Amino acid sequence: MKYYLIVGEASGDLHASHLMKALLKEDPTAEFRFFGGDLMSAVGGTRVRHYRDLAYMGIITVLLHLRTILRNMAFCKRDIVEWQPDVVILVDYPGFNLKIAKFVHNNTRIPVYYYISPKIWAWKEYRIKEIKRNVDELFSILPFEVPFFEQKHHYPIHYVGNPTAEEVRQFQATYNVDDATFRRQHGLDARPIIALLAGSRKQEIAGTLPQMIAAAQRFADYQLVLAAAPGIAPEFYNQFVGSSDVRVVRGETYALLSHAHTALVTSGTATLETALFHVPQVVCYNTALPKLVGLLRPLVLKVKYVSLVNLIADREVVPELVANTFSEANVAEQLTRLLPDGEPRQQMLAGYEEVWQKIGADSPSERTAKEIVLKVKE
Repeated sequence: MKYYLIVGEASGDLHASHLMKALLKEDPTAEFRFFGGDLMSAVGGTRVRHYRDLAYMGIITVLLHLRTILRNMAFCKRDIVEWQPDVVILVDYPGFNLKIAKFVHNNTRIPVYYYISPKIWAWKEYRIKEIKRNVDELFSILPFEVPFFEQKHHYPIHYVGNPTAEEVRQFQATYNVDDATFRRQHGLDARPIIALLAGSRKQEIAGTLPQMIAAAQRFADYQLVLAAAPGIAPEFYNQFVGSSDVRVVRGETYALLSHAHTALVTSGTATLETALFHVPQVVCYNTALPKLVGLLRPLVLKVKYVSLVNLIADREVVPELVANTFSEANVAEQLTRLLPDGEPRQQMLAGYEEVWQKIGADSPSERTAKEIVLKVKE
């Protein structure tokens, strides 16, 4: 069968690549065409656009690139119609993907499946109407989404497990680099490591990384290692790292987390990854007009937390410094609590165990692939 996949960022590229591999197990002659990244390309098929061409966030940035966004969307619609896939699989990225879902539903008989559901439980809950109308099957990776969709909105979904947990388990099962070797490979000394995970988009990195570095540099007994995001050029990081003693690793985020003592993490999938590696963390997220955003946050967000760790645990396991609470001083204060091996660290690690238990041990890519192939063949 023919599968058309659309992702809009690095994490989607990762999750979709695993799904494609699982689909090939169920359907060995599967053909893929996609908006995606290098990981999906490595699996096979035809990449028609790189996700870097889609990854714009923030009102001003979107407006500045509106012509490019609309051009990509128009091309995507034409390409789907011309290729006539057996199914369109959307992966997160709702601003773009829900518009594609509407078009496909209204203009073709091609089923639309959504893998990694839009986070409408956090904001823009009104999108449930679009999802009900235009999405044939929705595959959830977060356990708390089941009551939200099924009980609150009476829309049946599939909870398939969490791909991040699956990916972490797979990595840990094969990773055998000891601490001394990792440090030697990256020119690190014997000091404990503070990992910096500043996001996968330029806007996120520019908004959080300078304060992260400034706060962590206050602790001279620790060394800073930055995980560079795929698709972001080294030159972009240089303007923030400069001449500071910050090491940069590229394509080795999981390896870095395997050796880190503590982490500063931009809100997103990385917060969950960090928790699954049992690395205590401070969640950091900057915004434009932080005081205004902080004031309006209770009116805009429908949930108490922004990090997946806290949302899954349904309590504050990790500290969240967002908008008006994100500052160099506040980051340093939270680091002060976590850097010694004391009670705050142990409490956080205990909370991480709760998260593991709630996620479960299913393989989401395999479960989703089986469901997709079965339903498309019906």
